[in-house]
Order: sequence, then C-alpha cells, then structure tokens
Amino acid sequence: MPFFPEGIILIKSSLEKKTGCLTISVIGRFDYTCHKAFKEAFGGVTATCYEVDLSETLYLDSSALGMLLLLRDNAGGEKATVRLLSPNRTVMEVLNMANFGLLFNIVE
Repeated sequence: MPFFPEGIILIKSSLEKKTGCLTISVIGRFDYTCHKAFKEAFGGVTATCYEVDLSETLYLDSSALGMLLLLRDNAGGEKATVRLLSPNRTVMEVLNMANFGLLFNIVE
C-alpha cells in the first residue's frame, strides 16, 4: 500500500463503457473532507453497477458511511448493485459494526 501523508485524500472514478460499471477509488482517509469529491464522482453518472475500491483506504468514519448510503440511494436503493471492494482489516471492522454487509456486497 502506498504511503499517503495524513490529510492527503484522493478520489478517482472511472466508468467502464462495456459493462457500464462505475468504479470509485478512495485513497487515504475516507471522511467528511472528501464529501464533495466523492459526491462528484458519481453525481450525474448513469451506471449499471457501482464499485467502491477501498483497497487503499486507510480509515473511514461515520460521515464516510453516510456517503456510501448516499451512493446506494443515488444508485437505486435496494435494487442497486453496489460493491465495496478490498477493505483492509480496520475498514472492514467499521463496516461490520455498521452492519453494512446487509446493505452492500463486500468483496474482500
């Protein structure tokens, strides 16, 4: 995992044209400071599925959980396909405490 000095956050998104799947990568801390960038990553995009790559996410807080719920709602709620990819142990513990396995497909 690359080193990101504290406070450095990067949100990247890409839409796979063949599958229509939008992948959003969160690099660094996933907290309120990246709210605008995260929302812009999926706002105005029509996709058939959504993936949030958490493989390089160092930390997430309750506002990040809220942003994931916002993404899920924007994607279509219960009918949406939203996958959370490769969370590290710390991130997975937070997702488990919030019972996000009931709302999202978490791929370790």
